[in-house]
Amino acid sequence: MTNVHDLSTEDKYNLYPFCDHEYTPLKQVLMCPPSYFRISEVINETQRHFVDEKIDAGRATAQFDQLVTVLKSHGVEVLLLQPDPRFPEQVYTRDIGFTLGNLFFQASLSEEIRQKEEVVLDKWLIKQEILSFEIDNGTIEGGDVFIDGDQVLIGISDRTSLSAVYALQSEWEQFNIKPIPFTKKYLHLDCVFNILSAQDGLIYPPAFAETELKWLSKNRDLIEVTAEEQFGLATNIISIGNRVVISHPQQKRINQELRTRGYTVEEVDVSEIVKGGGAFRCITLPILR
Repeated sequence: MTNVHDLSTEDKYNLYPFCDHEYTPLKQVLMCPPSYFRISEVINETQRHFVDEKIDAGRATAQFDQLVTVLKSHGVEVLLLQPDPRFPEQVYTRDIGFTLGNLFFQASLSEEIRQKEEVVLDKWLIKQEILSFEIDNGTIEGGDVFIDGDQVLIGISDRTSLSAVYALQSEWEQFNIKPIPFTKKYLHLDCVFNILSAQDGLIYPPAFAETELKWLSKNRDLIEVTAEEQFGLATNIISIGNRVVISHPQQKRINQELRTRGYTVEEVDVSEIVKGGGAFRCITLPILR
């Protein structure tokens, strides 16, 4: 097997799929319209907060469509999964898989209500002629997985188990995998941390022990988010390359800080989708960067 870290710049763009960073130009992304989006069973703290308020699927769809428009305006090809009424949280495509180098992995979802979403994904992968791999020991979800050049950071959460990380590590030795434990009530690693460029990132410090906090802060200047900002999923934004990020209009302080650092910030309101516990990173699954 080719070692993804030995690929030349010219070679890597001839591979499909391919991702080697969280911030290189996004060329192709997999998403799913929130046609049947609802809280049918509370499986995270954000849903617990909004369960009585309900979700307006029409409003969520309008917000989703606006995000798709912005992505396309930046040259991103948006591929869509077919919504299935059996899966109310199918909009969060990030959780069902992840691309590491030139390999696509299907996730192993921990919550019963989300299991079998891979049936729809399988059909899409076959149609696209994409070979996928599975991890058959423990659970792992894409919201906990970050690729950072020659390293893969994987959050240890209620959704991603250490046993799955060890299985990935033992079978795919070309990846330098770093487990990142954090306070499990925060769902996924991308709810409390994000990589925006080689220099910058976002972090909610109370979610981490001192050891992990120091390690994550070692090579990047991390913008700290407050408890209120974290609840609004301020870290759960997406870089689409060339220092362009898509963020929440509600996160004014964070957006201003990013602009001060030279980022172009595209603001898209996904507040209805946030009620389910995910935002921009959660609803976009990069296939090709």
